[in-house]
Amino acid sequence: MSHVGTPRGRTCSRGPRSRRLRSAVLLTTGVLAVSVLSGCSSPEEEVDAKAVPQDIAPAARAQVTDGGTLRWAVDAMPTTLNAFQADADATTARITQAVLPTLFTLDDRGRPQRNADYLESAEIVEREPKQVVLYKLNQQAVWSDGREIGAPDFVAQWRALSGRDSAYWTARNAGYERIEKIERGAGDLEVRVTFNKPYTDWRALFTPLYPKDVMATPAAFNDGARTQLAATAGPFQLKGLDARAGTATLVRSPRWWGQPAKLDTIELRAVPRAARAAALAAGTLDLAEVDRATADRIARAAKDKGGAARGEPAPPAPAGDPAKARPAGAAGATNRQLLAVYATEQKALRGYVVRKSLEPAYTQLALNGENGPLSDERVRRAVARALDRQELADAVLKPLGLPAHPVGSHLALVGQQAYADSSGALGGQDTEEAQELLADAGWTRGGARKPAAPKDGTKAGAQASPGTQASPGTQASPAAHRPAAASGKNGAEDDVPSDEGLYIVGDDKPAIGGNGGPAGTHVLAPAPAAAAQGVALHRQAEAQARTGAREGAEADAQRLPEALGETDRGTAEVPKARGGGVPGAYAPRGTAAPAAAAGPLGKDGESLTLRFVLPAGPDSEALRTVGERISAMLGRVGIGTEIVKVPDDSYFKDHIAAGDYDLALYSWPGTAYPATDGRPIFAKPRPAADGSLLVEQNYTRVGTDHIDQLFDQAAAELDENAARDLVKQADARIWAAAGSIPLYQRPQLVAARPAVVNAGAFGFATPRYENIGFRGK
Repeated sequence: MSHVGTPRGRTCSRGPRSRRLRSAVLLTTGVLAVSVLSGCSSPEEEVDAKAVPQDIAPAARAQVTDGGTLRWAVDAMPTTLNAFQADADATTARITQAVLPTLFTLDDRGRPQRNADYLESAEIVEREPKQVVLYKLNQQAVWSDGREIGAPDFVAQWRALSGRDSAYWTARNAGYERIEKIERGAGDLEVRVTFNKPYTDWRALFTPLYPKDVMATPAAFNDGARTQLAATAGPFQLKGLDARAGTATLVRSPRWWGQPAKLDTIELRAVPRAARAAALAAGTLDLAEVDRATADRIARAAKDKGGAARGEPAPPAPAGDPAKARPAGAAGATNRQLLAVYATEQKALRGYVVRKSLEPAYTQLALNGENGPLSDERVRRAVARALDRQELADAVLKPLGLPAHPVGSHLALVGQQAYADSSGALGGQDTEEAQELLADAGWTRGGARKPAAPKDGTKAGAQASPGTQASPGTQASPAAHRPAAASGKNGAEDDVPSDEGLYIVGDDKPAIGGNGGPAGTHVLAPAPAAAAQGVALHRQAEAQARTGAREGAEADAQRLPEALGETDRGTAEVPKARGGGVPGAYAPRGTAAPAAAAGPLGKDGESLTLRFVLPAGPDSEALRTVGERISAMLGRVGIGTEIVKVPDDSYFKDHIAAGDYDLALYSWPGTAYPATDGRPIFAKPRPAADGSLLVEQNYTRVGTDHIDQLFDQAAAELDENAARDLVKQADARIWAAAGSIPLYQRPQLVAARPAVVNAGAFGFATPRYENIGFRGK
């Protein structure tokens, strides 16, 4: 995904690539979709938001049966076993965690922990004149071919991932490019790594660690580890991949020096999410992450052991459900037959339980700030202030019995040490403030007019009226709904106080208001109070980051209509929330805020309508429901939305990465290394020599120089507390820029046979594969 090129922006970076190529953006299923710093968190934060424990049915090893095969669902067969290549996926990660060295694992709060199976110690032994990390390896650690794990393996991986040789097709190298040299220590079991630049996230390196033969040459790196691993060093080893059967088989390693694996075999089975209910009912899986619909069926089966069999009507069968996917000869099946099928499935599903926690990932509303209305940060802030994030979190998490707290950070999750709720840098839900922001940006009810009818040949959906939904696959041009006067070069504003509130209109746009500027470049100067408020918001962000104080927004909830499909703008007044921000500062005193809008606002004859792109697939129903709620919330302040549904397989590549949207919902995975992994996601886009825009993984195209500087400082800060403080400051600035609005942490639902122990909803924690198994009788 990092090499998708578009006319408006390139996602490839010419600098060091992210340590973790986070194009593993999360949609609604597994990984496609990312812990609170006690030192700077207020006591109130600790009480209000606590990490949700993992749910894995923990059991001591003595209670786990020796032997057995665990059938574990994955989304797809891996296209590579090299975790450092662009097409590595979640299945790649699951295999490598079980068969290759992981020098630092993560605990259930997302904190790196030294893995004693491989390391006796690992620490910074010198800071001046250069940072030196000394690894002391476990003397029993060997590859499956009998060779000791040692410095040659570290050297080969560093050379392959340093970025100095473009023949290596690497997807990530952040951190490795900072290494100056690697050498043998006092003995064969010591490795000294010297850095040419300080690197706070050094624990992220050399995980997984590959044998030197995989990294020795570009040919070996690029193709040698796609379908096989000649040597491994974990509790399991790879027996083989069967693409036809859709299985990857891991078997207990006889060379493993640690506690032996309890299971004989782990069989990873590629089963699409939509087909997992059927696979569970058929008894072909022991462990599978599932969606809410399947989890509800399992819960219903346990609660009512004979409901469907007694003739109660079965709920509509979801896509992939056996009751819907009938054989061709069953076209005329009666309702009674369908009920019988459903009852049979429900009886089988009684053999499973649902383990639940919060996934280490958060869902966000992305605002494309490259051009159109959202290039104006006042409009982005208005969108943010219109959202009731608590209501959205409640809708997603409360029905599952999970704590519903809006995510307060872009860079860490509740329970992590780098977490602090910095949402107060932007402010909470406040309808009046949102309307004042829009008025100051020139969007008023008097500025709207009825859109002209589409001309012949216009693509379907390109001129859809506000609130309508275009059909799946629509490729409507976002520019069709963006007034030229509000278009900017991109969403990356400079973080300089004297420039706050100034918006540059591109050379290709007409002059507005004849401000006397030079031809081709026109500066729109907003009201002085609005410019001052821009400075105030950024200063507020700095204060937020320094103190860790929670200025959060706990809005008075105004429940939306029950009909989740409503997408037109509501007219009901929403009570003013007790959110952050400075009332009245967005426009001169005495300026009346617009009344509750009966339709979208407008400017220069164009209505304020944003193109909201959502995935159309059956697995994305929950995400579309959230999108419809957001649409209704925006309608209350006069912002129109055109919901465009597109196929799941093109949603990210053709729309998110390509910048073909105004609003979108997607998720980022959590990370233990925010200084490294966060930077490419929020880096300020830079113009390339060919005139395109280098956005790295910042798909909102919104960033500032100051945010980049804070990331750079955090990555080079070896004092861990100081590094976390810098990460918090960066997060407060990201909130103030309003390019993305974190909404809620994603639920993690795993169906498991009750006898399966030490596995399930892992949360942040790295699985201990050797302890997974079946409970003894």
